[in-house]
Amino acid sequence: MWHPILTSCVVLGLFVTRLCAEGLIASPEPDWPQWRGIRRDGISSERGLLASWPEGGPRLLWKSEALGIGWSSPIIVGKRIYITGDVDEDLVIFALALDGSKVWSVKNGRSWTRSYPGARASCVFSEGHIFHMNAHGRTVCLDMETGREVWAVDVRTRFDAKNITWALSECLLVDGPHVIVTPGGNKGLIAALNKTNGQTAWVTPPLTGERTSYSSPILFELAGRRIIANCSSAHGFGVDAQTGQLLWTVPLKNRFGANITTPVYRDACIFYVTPYAEEGRVYRLQADGQGVTPQLVWHYPLDTVTGGAVLVGNTLYSAGYRRNKWWMGVDWKTGKLRCEQKGFSTGAAIWADQRLYCLDERGNVGLLKPGPDTLEIAGRFELVKKRVRDAWAHPVLLDGRLYLRYHESLFCYDVRSRQRSDQPRNDRRIGVGE
Repeated sequence: MWHPILTSCVVLGLFVTRLCAEGLIASPEPDWPQWRGIRRDGISSERGLLASWPEGGPRLLWKSEALGIGWSSPIIVGKRIYITGDVDEDLVIFALALDGSKVWSVKNGRSWTRSYPGARASCVFSEGHIFHMNAHGRTVCLDMETGREVWAVDVRTRFDAKNITWALSECLLVDGPHVIVTPGGNKGLIAALNKTNGQTAWVTPPLTGERTSYSSPILFELAGRRIIANCSSAHGFGVDAQTGQLLWTVPLKNRFGANITTPVYRDACIFYVTPYAEEGRVYRLQADGQGVTPQLVWHYPLDTVTGGAVLVGNTLYSAGYRRNKWWMGVDWKTGKLRCEQKGFSTGAAIWADQRLYCLDERGNVGLLKPGPDTLEIAGRFELVKKRVRDAWAHPVLLDGRLYLRYHESLFCYDVRSRQRSDQPRNDRRIGVGE
């Protein structure tokens, strides 16, 4: 059941958020409750971690196997880890204990068996429930303790949407009473579902001739307005989180209709990127009483794809895909290259305790130490021993544990410093990285 006191606390939390400084809006839930962390920016405020790794990498605590094929990252809340995988003909959501043992598993529709078979999206947690959308658009709400299905919605049918070449991949966003989905159909570009019953709360009219794409949304406040930003097959866009009103679009088109990277936002500026075409661009969002106008600030030939980007201080860290298939740091204000590291291929990263934790597509794991104009290697090891080019799951770091996924296996490494004294859980919510 939905607890009225918990619901009131979430509403109060949203009210308090509105009184705070503008910027990314954090989930009110603890730990690592959604894609890329509490603010969906790939940043953890944990401290007391290893400054460098020994040869061979940090200590492996455990490895959980038989989790199905896929690239989704885990989410972690309390004593449970939730992760998805395609097992034969089914998409399966697994609940694991903190030692990697399986607690329960349930199906969420069919697996994806066409090009690049495997599970795509991560789960999201809110008020005792797990939400997830499979590769075909089946969106489900589960009880976190038992896996019991509370409701399910086929968003493709509801919004008259077609699937896309490499399947729906959106990591759902929960905003207060709403679950946000981006069907990109003839009856709606993006929509809010009531998280208690799956009914449609609002819907944004479609962009003519466009479908959804592979990216996941972010939530932030600008000029007193809550905004959701995401990508369609040919645009980056933003909508009002209360009403679904379309506020802006910017061109973001390539020949595959594949926009994958989650937008990055700070200080009224937003970063969109697509390979083969516009590549990395930052727009300043000019807000007025009627809407929001995007103005191009800079463009840099950064063609990020699956790995996303992490903004720390005034440096945007990301890896290229075809043009520059290595790691770079770009000045957030000017778009000028500040540093690069060619020791790792394209991949995904998170930030914690003054370091980048990277997993490249070849299965190499790196601990990178940024300097004013350098990106030094402070540790590295091979997660995958065989030759691969599809290690695309994003790292997760919580309670001094680094979680790395490669298809059927989830690895958990101890990256705590010996001098570390564990901080209270609520301290993690204070910082967003320096």
